[in-house]
Amino acid sequence: MTFTGKRKSKVIALTNARVFPATEPDKVIENGVVIIKDGVIADVGTRGSVEVPEGAEVIDLRGLFAMPGLIDAHAHISGCRTGDFVKEPLLTPYEVLVARAVRELEALVNAGYTTFVDAAGLIGLRLKYAVEEGTLIGPRIVAAGPPISQTFGHGDIHYVPVEYADIRTAKKLFSPFAGVICDGVDECRKAARYVLREGADFVKIMASGGVLSQRDRPEFRQFTVEEIRAIVEEARACNTFVHAHSYSSEGIRNAVLGGVKVIAHVSFIDDEGIRLAKERDVILVPTTVVYVKILEEGPKAGFPEWGLRKAEEVLKIHCENIRKAYKYGAKIAAGSDFIGGPFRHGENALEIKVLVEKIGMPPGEALVAATRVAAEVAGLHHKTGTLERGKYADIIAVKGDPLSNINVITKPDNVVLVMKEGLILKNLTSTLGSPETLC
Repeated sequence: MTFTGKRKSKVIALTNARVFPATEPDKVIENGVVIIKDGVIADVGTRGSVEVPEGAEVIDLRGLFAMPGLIDAHAHISGCRTGDFVKEPLLTPYEVLVARAVRELEALVNAGYTTFVDAAGLIGLRLKYAVEEGTLIGPRIVAAGPPISQTFGHGDIHYVPVEYADIRTAKKLFSPFAGVICDGVDECRKAARYVLREGADFVKIMASGGVLSQRDRPEFRQFTVEEIRAIVEEARACNTFVHAHSYSSEGIRNAVLGGVKVIAHVSFIDDEGIRLAKERDVILVPTTVVYVKILEEGPKAGFPEWGLRKAEEVLKIHCENIRKAYKYGAKIAAGSDFIGGPFRHGENALEIKVLVEKIGMPPGEALVAATRVAAEVAGLHHKTGTLERGKYADIIAVKGDPLSNINVITKPDNVVLVMKEGLILKNLTSTLGSPETLC
């Protein structure tokens, strides 16, 4: 990766590109031009219809595929390197986890990610400030911070005493994902206020059990509608929203009825849940690739046997239900749920491939799920996710055509240019050959 450090105040013209604005899944602007000024897209269109300002820095993309920067709608920055999320945080100094996390951010940029929804965790919440001020190179981080869980919920670290599992009372940080444990409407309301006080951009709740939590099951409902509604009210009071973890059909219904905006995983979603999600414009983030990865790499990576067993049980029914939700027209975003270790950051775009190969999305729709719809998950759809006038200049240029071969987008070496708000973070255009060699 080459970081040029060119400031966003400079006018830049990207020319001779195949521009995929992500406003529609099948729209491509051939021989396209994008003008960037002050970190924002000033104009976009075909050559001849868009004027290149005098004195602009011109970057000839030679037929490359230009599109919005990728957005992971649900993942975690952790610094973990194994699948043993019990022992590793206990044995690895927190500072080492942070240092590794910095490398994860660089890998994400190298793979074309300009925005990252950190859907629970302390490290991403803290590092977002270093990225914002320019100390670190990384995607824009939209962070949940500590997740909110009921007692005996997915966010309750079952192998330690309950007072150690709650970040407010813990004597030692037993996990980068330590959260806030609460029960009942009043405690839930206070927990939401605590998380917002910590600087969370949105509130993450655990509305069901999970795969990689020891004693609960994915189909277990967690939190009542009344508890969820109290958390949602506190988030709305601060002009933000709630993003829920839920596999359970009942947990999904409770989350939708409670006013949640985003629901991740959704493996056991039923017909009623699909209907409610579409009617109320709730975004589903299936994170399908994480189950594939658990089964492919889990045994050698040190995953606990109970996690492998649950992942195998979930995957088949998961794909069936997500296909049903997609065909019904529910809104779906691409999120990898990658967390480090065998879920390597830099490979997050495998979720886009899985949406095509296992869920049946056409490649254009899968790319929109990783850009325009994922920007909605981040709460940034008015600022990024598409290549339109007035949006942030979050732009990547890719060798090959992901609309005809989705594998193209999964290989970081194919990502030639990465720009975030007009700042060039990766630029290999000087190494390009003729246009014929790029496709």
